[in-house]
Amino acid sequence: MEIIKDFPFETRIVEQWIPLSDGTRLWAKIWRPVTDQPVPAVLEYLPYRHGDWTAPRDHERHPYYAGHGYASVRVDIRGHGGSEGVPGDEYDEAEQADGVEVVEWLAAQDWCTGSVGMFGISWGGFNSLQLSSRQPEALKAIVTTCSADDRYDNDVHYMGGSLLGVDMHAWAATMLAFESRPPDPRVWGEKWREQWEHRLNGMEPYLDEWLRHQTRDEFWKFGSVCEDYSRINTAVLAVGGWFDPYRDTVLRLVQHLSALGKNVRGIIGPWAHQYPDRDLRPGPHIDFLGEALRWFDRWLKDEPNDVMDTPLLRTWITDSIRPSSVYDEVPGRWVAEARWPSPQVTEHPVVLDESHLGPTAGLADGSVYVKSPQHTGQDAGRYFPFGNDADLPVDQRAEDARGVFFDHPLTEDLEILGNARARLRVTTEATRGQVYVRLLDVAPDGSSTLVTRGNLNLSAREGRESTVPFPAGEWVDVDVAMTGIGYRFLAGHTLRVAVTTAYWPWIWPQPEDEGLRIALDASALVLPRRAVDTAGAEADAAVRFDPPVQPEGLDVHYPEAGRAGVSRPERLISRDVAARETVIQVDPAYGGTRVYPDGLHYDEDAVERYWISGDPLSARTEAVWNVRLARPDSGWEASLEAITRIRCDAQNFYTESTVTCRDGQEEFFTRTWENTIPRTAS
Repeated sequence: MEIIKDFPFETRIVEQWIPLSDGTRLWAKIWRPVTDQPVPAVLEYLPYRHGDWTAPRDHERHPYYAGHGYASVRVDIRGHGGSEGVPGDEYDEAEQADGVEVVEWLAAQDWCTGSVGMFGISWGGFNSLQLSSRQPEALKAIVTTCSADDRYDNDVHYMGGSLLGVDMHAWAATMLAFESRPPDPRVWGEKWREQWEHRLNGMEPYLDEWLRHQTRDEFWKFGSVCEDYSRINTAVLAVGGWFDPYRDTVLRLVQHLSALGKNVRGIIGPWAHQYPDRDLRPGPHIDFLGEALRWFDRWLKDEPNDVMDTPLLRTWITDSIRPSSVYDEVPGRWVAEARWPSPQVTEHPVVLDESHLGPTAGLADGSVYVKSPQHTGQDAGRYFPFGNDADLPVDQRAEDARGVFFDHPLTEDLEILGNARARLRVTTEATRGQVYVRLLDVAPDGSSTLVTRGNLNLSAREGRESTVPFPAGEWVDVDVAMTGIGYRFLAGHTLRVAVTTAYWPWIWPQPEDEGLRIALDASALVLPRRAVDTAGAEADAAVRFDPPVQPEGLDVHYPEAGRAGVSRPERLISRDVAARETVIQVDPAYGGTRVYPDGLHYDEDAVERYWISGDPLSARTEAVWNVRLARPDSGWEASLEAITRIRCDAQNFYTESTVTCRDGQEEFFTRTWENTIPRTAS
């Protein structure tokens, strides 16, 4: 990583309120170039608080854009950080309407040319797309990273029509803690506690509302730009990573926006849920700030450059890798696609027949029986890898044995790019169930590396908008879509397809646990096989990225406890043999204890737990968050504890969320929300 200290422009930082039409004010931090001429503005719009949580990351990018002649603006969403108001649900109407007003306010400032861009990762990438679809006139271009176009089936809530137990729970718990944090007296002065109480009394846990919408209804369609890609009227640079769960959005955006004649380019690299220039694993990393700057220069400054001469889609193809919970760098190469879907990618069926079937006792009459133990999925890794030591799936051999698998030894290299899918003919004696399919790379020594995966809730087989009970005892053809990937299997390795009926804690188990049968003569895996001619190989070889650069970062001190907070394993799997219960404990390791240059001490500790036994109704989760903020010089200290739990029976989910807040040692707020939510689909 090269650190840059000299830029074309000197910069200064201004913090100020941005007024909204309803009288609410949003708190903004603006890095402005020192110039008498108006400049374009670029906006990052988040709930994560620029005064503390994202401050280190903010200082890795905003000074760069400002140093190159942009007013780079970081705004706290209503009800968060320094902003006024009460927190709402993610991506709600108020957030989007406020965002449009912020764009219009920026464009109207005398220091702005009237042209505005947006950028962001995850939440900021989401609302960049959402505001683009609302078409404010001043918004000309966006750079959206690790974001999703579909809030239901490509977010943290549901997957293949099934409840995402791992992140529906974990992210709802995270946001409960985040929205409960106190305002900083540095911004609010003596009114900080009054504002804190106002927020606490007005907020609601996200979890309960998310669970009430178990199919892809209007709640999820709102803010899902896939509902109408034609409404996106900005130039879009879409960026993702093969270890990020949102990566399919990049493929869909380049496909649909290019078909509509929109200005779009896509990049998918070997990255986790992080900006591609950050020194977080895996790499290799690229000069992402430079890529984004050229995009903004073209569309906000009308500077001619080569951004539209690059291929529509530049992706990393990973070479065969051994299983590991973390990689410093993954081997592979960059490739180019001028169109997407690509004429260089064709369907390649892989039969799932008896001759390739692994050891099983369930083979009979041309079909194989699958009934996985409920703890299947414990080696799945983290839904959102952030570059930590325990994020990625480890050796999958034990998981493979918990279902059925089909092995295809390879005599030549096989390269895939895009979305594989499993076509299965199945039957079950239940009316509800789910099937999970994984694609694996088995090395000659038997180690099994997870390449990609997919899930289908059988009641969502006819679409995510409705629930259709499975006709018990009948044979039905289903498609299981798998998350996109770029990967090269090496000759001498074995391509494995594994099928299970459980995948905890990623997928919340259905109440019925009857297992299912797969008809082998009517089932196959369809791979997106990539083969290039000489011209294609030359285009691949021409893809180049500069090494990463960043401005000098914020001088944040991490005490001895380090970024991981208290000393505990990041991921611990244990088994109570007598109770036949598996427990997974996760430390999300978001940042731990840190001390900021302005004297703010920020302490954060979180732990998630997932329990399951042999009974699918035993599934339960818990997350406990503790956050403390202090300014020792002034004697100010405030803290909170947020606890979230989910359990179930055959008919209902039961949720419990508790927040307790303290001003110094005084407990001044506590509230518990308890809800019973019918299981309509999950």
